[in-house]
Amino acid sequence: MTPENGKGDLVRWFEDITVGDTAVVGGKNASLGEMVRNLASQGVRVPGGFATTAHAYRELLEAAGLHSRIREQIDALHEGADLAEVGKKIRRMFRAAELPPPLAEAVRNAYRELGAALHKGNPDVAVRSSATAEDLPEASFAGQQETFLNITGEAALLDACKRCYASLFTDRAISYREHHGFDHLKVALSIGVQQMVRSDKAGAGVMFSLDTDSGFPRVVLVNASWGLGESVVSGAVDPDEYQVFKPLLERTELTPVISKTVGGKQSKIVYGRSGNEPTVTVDTSSEERAAHVLDDREILQLSRWAVAIERHYGRPMDIEWAKDGISGDLHIVQARPETVQARKRSATLRSYRLNEHGTRLISGLAIGDAIAAGKVCNLRDAEEIGRFETGAVLVTGATDPDWEPIMKRAAAIVTDHGGRTSHAAIVSRELGVAAVVGTGNATTTLTDGQQITVCCAEGEEGHVYEGILDYDERDIDLTRVPATTTKVMLNIANPSAAFRWWRLPADGVGLARMEFIVNNHIKIHPMALVHYDDLDDEAIRQRIAELTPGYDDKAEFFVDRLAYGIARIAAAWWPKPVIVRMSDFKTNEYAKLIGGQAFEPPEENPMLGWRGASRYYSEGYRAGFGLECRALHRVRNAMGLSNTIVMIPFCRTLQEADRVLATMAEHDLVRGRDGLETYVMAEIPSNIILAGQFADRFDGFSIGSNDLTQLTLGVDRDSERLSELFNERDPAVTESIQTLIDAAHRAGRKVGLCGQRPSDDPDFARILVRAGIDSISVTPDSFLLVKHNVAAAESAPEQQKQRGAEDAEVPS
Repeated sequence: MTPENGKGDLVRWFEDITVGDTAVVGGKNASLGEMVRNLASQGVRVPGGFATTAHAYRELLEAAGLHSRIREQIDALHEGADLAEVGKKIRRMFRAAELPPPLAEAVRNAYRELGAALHKGNPDVAVRSSATAEDLPEASFAGQQETFLNITGEAALLDACKRCYASLFTDRAISYREHHGFDHLKVALSIGVQQMVRSDKAGAGVMFSLDTDSGFPRVVLVNASWGLGESVVSGAVDPDEYQVFKPLLERTELTPVISKTVGGKQSKIVYGRSGNEPTVTVDTSSEERAAHVLDDREILQLSRWAVAIERHYGRPMDIEWAKDGISGDLHIVQARPETVQARKRSATLRSYRLNEHGTRLISGLAIGDAIAAGKVCNLRDAEEIGRFETGAVLVTGATDPDWEPIMKRAAAIVTDHGGRTSHAAIVSRELGVAAVVGTGNATTTLTDGQQITVCCAEGEEGHVYEGILDYDERDIDLTRVPATTTKVMLNIANPSAAFRWWRLPADGVGLARMEFIVNNHIKIHPMALVHYDDLDDEAIRQRIAELTPGYDDKAEFFVDRLAYGIARIAAAWWPKPVIVRMSDFKTNEYAKLIGGQAFEPPEENPMLGWRGASRYYSEGYRAGFGLECRALHRVRNAMGLSNTIVMIPFCRTLQEADRVLATMAEHDLVRGRDGLETYVMAEIPSNIILAGQFADRFDGFSIGSNDLTQLTLGVDRDSERLSELFNERDPAVTESIQTLIDAAHRAGRKVGLCGQRPSDDPDFARILVRAGIDSISVTPDSFLLVKHNVAAAESAPEQQKQRGAEDAEVPS
């Protein structure tokens, strides 16, 4: 394509535009030109096209005499006129105006030239609005103006241009500019005309070069659905969601896709059959709903492009992509700065905690991590927004920009449909409003006036509870965290909450509980998946089938889900150590999993029964443990998250330790190979008495203070009658801890403790520091308190004296 015709003031080709031309062609078009010029050499594929200029828009205002007439309407708005009426009048002015002949001719000529370059007459194009104050880091205008897809022919193109110009004055756009203080007549509109990507025959979506809810900067978040991308942007569907770990993307032998979730994808937007209806929405098939839109290779390619785009712009980016179903090629169709996390103070972490739990009504995707409460205002469409009351919880099917005037007045937002990159999610983040999206049934479950609490502080899944519940909200100043020699690590159970705490200056994860992932993200007994074809209970088989769509090999479902759960936790603290405890359900707990009754024997005392290490080599669970090993091997070797450490719980004897290590080796988890470290829980007196010999077999110890206290003192830790006797500071327990630390250190092994006691008891933290503990691992909400307790213990005179003596013993 030759660009000569596009170098005038009215039309410019993308390849003649840079990001410095925002005032000329708006943020979207300037960004498209910037990528065409500078990122094609890195393989980033952007469809070609051209843009009308801000000068062309002003020529239209001048030729049609619109400037003074628009000003008159805006003045009327400021004097109390109805917003909807003002917007309607201004839009009618644009639709009635004729494009100046020079502008119409410039657009026609450029369209013909685009067709010639594509070797087709009347090519199908996307016609996108791009405002000159749009997509700046300090102001997101996402979705404020219109985009028209599958526009074919010169007449349809010119009509779409007029509709784009009119969309500069939609009610939502006027309201947004009023709210942000933009002068309506100082904002101009450019129109981007871009080659259509035939994603109607494949899929499209949105991606961000960070985690949109936590601001975690080391992942790419990709949303995908079938058909044209508008269904994802608008929140009309629940898309697939993929997360990719950026630091390992350059290692082409790895597949660092750390999370994959299949969305509902209930419908898709495809080409219509006539010019009067260029696009239509149709239902997806059951096969499409169960399938991933993208494979791993495509997810990685998009993620590498996201990293390249972010690196070029020097800031996190919000990117739209599309896959051509004819050629199979991926394309980037828009890129703009991410605006919400960019404005947050990284030195402060706002923390929310729910202090009580009522009846859970519905669940969906949590947007942000806030908690809010109020009464329900259930609205079926934007025509009803006049009855919305400030401070209510907005409940609706899905939102689009027409809803924005009331969204900022809502205490929280709950929708039936939408993913993390839907309109409701994007706007609620920008407004700082708690939102739960994609619930599926909010509008039919929640009733007008009902008192509810919306909680996004429990991980990736957000919940709506009945009633107004008590919760805490506080800001944590991360600049005031003391340095300590003793490492303070985190206990993490829920992988979906891992990114929430990435800003905490923790030394890694001392305890990642595998059984939480199994219980909450898998829900099925692993042996029921291994023996799915042999299950006698048809109801159980049906429940498993419903939870595992798309999986012919049901065991692979377990491996996938477990691997993704572990990977999210490992990625959040990479390259710091993340210690993953292999499953430690008791038989009564395993039996509660779907299909578990058939594989778990009744036990009088499950606490002292078939649990921990004893299961791993037993025929009744050996295959299930094999799935656990496969998941960890995938995390370490295929994804590349080699900071994961394996920990064996409740290992009673040295012979049992040998059998477990041999069983792990059968699944290619060999201690020392590929840097694999294997720890053991120290929670049984035998672990203390034979600490030196356990140290020959393991690389470190983690003290489980609850079980160690229970078994040392012979006290049931759950007995209310004996609660006074259950004391982790009893001399028998503290002496055991000291004995273990001394023996481990003589063998060159590290010792940590994972438990709540150091959070609740500063004296216990001092005992551990005096004993020479290497690390203490606590829940995230206790981290700062424990860090201060440990710092105080380390600065105590006797501790400083002891440390000085230890230093003197070390030869120079």
